[in-house]
Amino acid sequence: MQTGEAVAVVQGEEELLARTAHLFAHATEISCAANDLGTWVVTHGPQDAVAPPGRDVLRLRKVFRPGVLLDPVAARGLARARDEHGAHVRITTEEVNETILFDRRLAILAGDVRAGRRSYGIVTQPEAVQGVASLFEAVWRSAVDLDVFDARIAEIRAIAPQVLDLLGQGVKDETAARAMGMGVRTYRRRVAELMAALGATSRFQAGVRARELGLV
Repeated sequence: MQTGEAVAVVQGEEELLARTAHLFAHATEISCAANDLGTWVVTHGPQDAVAPPGRDVLRLRKVFRPGVLLDPVAARGLARARDEHGAHVRITTEEVNETILFDRRLAILAGDVRAGRRSYGIVTQPEAVQGVASLFEAVWRSAVDLDVFDARIAEIRAIAPQVLDLLGQGVKDETAARAMGMGVRTYRRRVAELMAALGATSRFQAGVRARELGLV
């Protein structure tokens, strides 16, 4: 595979938008996977999700990790964007490759953040794009509709700030449970549910992830 021709790497959202803005004006199907609302903030804003007059109806699909629903403002914004622009939104508990697919012909893959700038790979090699598309479809099929998942996580969202504060202070479970007016087993179950929503495998990692999402 000739990497130079099949994959172009750009640095930062401005360069990415300059290279790909025209795709939003012509694509009839856009699929997006992200861990949070900030990854594609430039490239999948509401202004890009509306099909111009005379264009075929746009099929817009977005899949996110559960952590986006722990922030009440983000949860409402996600639902509003879905309702206003006709996007199909699902939530997955699986790890996702942060990706945008255009008409199954081109894929944008989010890379690492260095010195405050994220790199992006723009993939045009057909077999590689098809592989990315297959991975997205697998995640999409197993994901849960936004409204259904939001109903599941509503109680966790309500107590998340207090639980995260207690975890951050290193308060023992017994003391934390009393502070929240629940039994120790219930508290530990809530902590486990919160960790799952954040995609964390430890309490320390949950705190890190919560800071990344702006929850603490």
